[in-house]
Amino acid sequence: MRYPSAIPNLVAVLVATGTPTATLAADWYTGAPTDVGADEYIVAIDAAATVTSNSSAFGVVTATIAPVTPLNESGPRLRLQGLSGVYSYPGSTSGRTVRGQQEEGTAMFGYEWIWKQAALAGYVGFNVRSNELSVLDPNNPVAGTGVGAKFAADLYLNPTLETLVAANASYSTLFHAYYVRVKAGFAVADGVFVGPEATLLGDAYFNQWRVGAHLTGFTVGPMKFSLGAGYAHDRVQKGGYYTSVEGRAAF
Repeated sequence: MRYPSAIPNLVAVLVATGTPTATLAADWYTGAPTDVGADEYIVAIDAAATVTSNSSAFGVVTATIAPVTPLNESGPRLRLQGLSGVYSYPGSTSGRTVRGQQEEGTAMFGYEWIWKQAALAGYVGFNVRSNELSVLDPNNPVAGTGVGAKFAADLYLNPTLETLVAANASYSTLFHAYYVRVKAGFAVADGVFVGPEATLLGDAYFNQWRVGAHLTGFTVGPMKFSLGAGYAHDRVQKGGYYTSVEGRAAF
């Protein structure tokens, strides 16, 4: 998304990542390049990957489309998203390792409000999720394929030109999956921010929290990137670590 020039360069990307039967809703919020110029983009493509030491690896691609006005102006939005990943965890009854494979598709429609140093978006739609387990786990109710209603919200703020606050939240009626991520940052270069981040995610079987740090907004070629790393703790595998990389291109 491109916002007015008062908002510094950044990519404050939010992603839900692979953890055993987690929400894996993989929504994120992305900030904007500074100089709009003649580039009034209408499509933004975000890609992200996260690996945890808790035996999981997930990737996601999201397209945000502005069908009426450019992304740097308030208007309706269409969001399409695809997620895929693998994970494993110790079975709750057999003691055998359960290996899972998850795919999810999401389609949502919403509206984004753009101000001089802030942006707020809300979405509503549906998601389809397939979660296959290698071993039957009777205590895990989130296996199989289903469809649910999904809701999401994104918030981006520049309290000052040297600081940022970004937040994302989503909820699906399918397995009561939820995801919340908040990050703050301080500018270390033009449009590049460093700071803490925290994430809470879960569903009817699983929950996890993460605390870490991010480097957001650096550019490689035509894309902007964000890196994150930190500590993760979940109900099944307990303590571990996560790393993530996220990127955005707009046209």
